[in-house]
Amino acid sequence: MKNRIFFFICLLSMSISIYGQIIKSSIHTTQPEQYSKVEVDIELMQKFNNPYMQEEAALDMLIVTPSGKEQVLPCYFVSEKERNISCWKARYAPQESGLYQYKIQLTKKGKKKTTSKALNFEVVKSKNPGFLHAKSDWILEFDNGCPFRGIGENICWESRDEDDSKFFKQLHEKAELYNYDYLLTEFAKNGGNFFRTWMCSWNLPIDYKSSFNNVRYTPSDEYYNPSALARMDYLVELSESLDLYIMLTLGQGGYLTRDRGVVDNAEDFFVSKKARAWYKNRLRYIVARWGYSTSIAMWEFFNEVDNVQFQNKNNPIDGKVIADWHDEMSTYMKQIDLYRHIVTTSISHRDIEGLNSIKNIDINQKHIYNNTSSIPAEIERYVQEFGKPYIIGEFSREWDWSKNFDDFSHEMDVDFKRGVWYGLFSPTPVTPMSWWWEYFDARGLTPYYRKVREVSDRMLAAGRGSFESLTVKAGTSHAFGVKCGEEIFVYLFNPEHATLITNVIIPVSGGRKYKVQAIDPTMLVTKDILDINYTSSSVNLKEIILGAEKEVIYILTPLTE
Repeated sequence: MKNRIFFFICLLSMSISIYGQIIKSSIHTTQPEQYSKVEVDIELMQKFNNPYMQEEAALDMLIVTPSGKEQVLPCYFVSEKERNISCWKARYAPQESGLYQYKIQLTKKGKKKTTSKALNFEVVKSKNPGFLHAKSDWILEFDNGCPFRGIGENICWESRDEDDSKFFKQLHEKAELYNYDYLLTEFAKNGGNFFRTWMCSWNLPIDYKSSFNNVRYTPSDEYYNPSALARMDYLVELSESLDLYIMLTLGQGGYLTRDRGVVDNAEDFFVSKKARAWYKNRLRYIVARWGYSTSIAMWEFFNEVDNVQFQNKNNPIDGKVIADWHDEMSTYMKQIDLYRHIVTTSISHRDIEGLNSIKNIDINQKHIYNNTSSIPAEIERYVQEFGKPYIIGEFSREWDWSKNFDDFSHEMDVDFKRGVWYGLFSPTPVTPMSWWWEYFDARGLTPYYRKVREVSDRMLAAGRGSFESLTVKAGTSHAFGVKCGEEIFVYLFNPEHATLITNVIIPVSGGRKYKVQAIDPTMLVTKDILDINYTSSSVNLKEIILGAEKEVIYILTPLTE
């Protein structure tokens, strides 16, 4: 095997002169593994005005997989080595094991092509489950067929130098604490497995020149900011090491002419053909550089695109133009992303006609504030109306950062807890993602995800990805039930400010008897329930006591005869 690997590396390091172009490729990875990054350095003799614009030049890796599937992988420009010689990279995650063949192809101005000779590399199997894809309203699924549910939170940016919060400015500016290293490690350690983060002017600002409001980034005149690219590379590697999956919010980027863009207002961003071409080049670069990572779960085009639409309240952008833009960009993303990452976008609270029905938008989503009790019904409504999975990308008791949350901190905490459980018991593949990550971490709520993850994992194991909603009756409590395989899971929340004593009626079939366990997710206490009554169609728990604004989870496991 070692001799064979050495032979491949020697081949990959050869220089090939084709039609006056020189393409040299060298592979970094001595033993490529399935679903892990295979990085190829490429040197190219070609003069460019702007190598980031595919209209001028596009470099691709043409791949034939062991099964004979043909793939096209975008490559990305790295730097100029010397006059007319440029350095490029290909980052590839092989989804099969076995012997691969590849060529490097240069397309100039959409017409003339030059292609290198075919080279080979061999990939061994790994235990990595692969990329995530939309499977059903309830779950995502890995390439290997294993089901996944996201226990999610917004961790949208690291600390800013100057935060605009009236009451929590000092908290939000704690750079030594509120960074990806701490936040993601704590989240993963406590059961989280999915987070949402932004590319914007102050976080991962890959196409902004300066004025980052974040000491982590250095101003640069280069087309893509080196410090932001390096931070994004690090974020992906950190997420992979922690088994965390990312919804990467791409945003508009530096679309204005004062940054890296080509237009001067938001409406032209959607309308202008030149702006659309600019954005496609941005997407191509992002896919080429980070699309290889299995930790990238979803590409999210916009955070709250309806708020962009209504930036000028007196003259909002035409919703049809916004929907058309998403249709074009999602179609393009599917064309260039050979891994078929999930594609999504989000609204705040105003639906845009046609947006929820776009073919290549895999998952729809919205944000809900001050109305957490509506989450289950909203998820059900959108799933039924549009026939797609639905995610609540942000939620909280309060959105207004000019308020002092400590004045109603108990309500914030209760809302945080119940929102996650509402999602776990609703047909959504990712639990509703709380906002205000610094605030809730400071209040010690990150460990609360432990029981959520534990119950979620048990649901997935019991049903192997199958979920069946049950109607549970429990007085005035908010009651939800789900059957996963042979096990039944029930969630109760008492919304009242007084203790609730109620009977709980759980529908079952076949007259079976069950072991019933009650879980207090705050105290991390589990106990057996012994006072159980049965009918031919239900399991009845008599006079259950539930404290004010408290919750409990029941797990029913059928007893063997």
